[in-house]
Amino acid sequence: MSDTDAIRPLLERIAVALERLGPPAAETPDFEAADAFVWHAEPGRFEPVPEVNRVPLALLKGIDHTAGILLDNTRRFAAGLSANNALLWGARGMGKSSLVKAAHADALGRYGKLKLIEIQREDIDSLPRCLSFLKAAPFRFIVFCDDLSFDHDDTSYKSLKAVLEGGIEGRPKNVLFYATSNRRHLMPRDMIDNERATAINPGEATEEKVSLSDRFGLWLGFHNASQDDYLTMVKTYVTHFKLKIDDKELERDALEWSTTRGARSGRVAWQYVQDLAGRLQTPTDKI
Repeated sequence: MSDTDAIRPLLERIAVALERLGPPAAETPDFEAADAFVWHAEPGRFEPVPEVNRVPLALLKGIDHTAGILLDNTRRFAAGLSANNALLWGARGMGKSSLVKAAHADALGRYGKLKLIEIQREDIDSLPRCLSFLKAAPFRFIVFCDDLSFDHDDTSYKSLKAVLEGGIEGRPKNVLFYATSNRRHLMPRDMIDNERATAINPGEATEEKVSLSDRFGLWLGFHNASQDDYLTMVKTYVTHFKLKIDDKELERDALEWSTTRGARSGRVAWQYVQDLAGRLQTPTDKI
């Protein structure tokens, strides 16, 4: 037996052990499987979403101007034209994430070939890896992060900055990034103020933190609903679900509901209508 034959079993065992230590080969995603996916950073896969939980565009009231801007931007992108990344910021429960999903459905129906990819806030630092799959696919993608914000000592925002504008490769031409946040600059106010107060050059100290939001071409603000807008939201849902209730009783009941919640918003209107439908024994499963 030659020396090579003698050590061959040992080499084979070493090769098998090294294969086990290495990461598994990434699967090629099947973007034909659905119109929407959730990106899982570990192990690096796209989970198809058979049915997206969304509200029809016609039911989103009180945000007409903002909705028009995002719709135009999304339609241009779906048609293969230039478009901007968008940051939807402002009051809670005013339809920011609902508008993103509705805009995707609208553009998908018009042009097709548009996929919605949801990425979790905790996985933002894996965004470059996610985009490496998307750029080679024959589709256009909206990568969507809901409730995006960054806390003290969180450096993952640098990955997002590089992807949006600043990196050598930059954002793939077939990808847009949409995010929602309660914070206009995605950073806590006290974090920005502290940097400004303690730095030798306050402007330079805060620019690194604040400049992230500047990478979004669209800033779309959402503000608390007026009483009239809130009642319009409620009545739109009531009409859609064919709920039988007197107008004056509806207004009185809906306003009392918003008072107990301490807010007027699209979310509060939806929650009220869900409660009303339950009391009237009317199903609202199919929106």
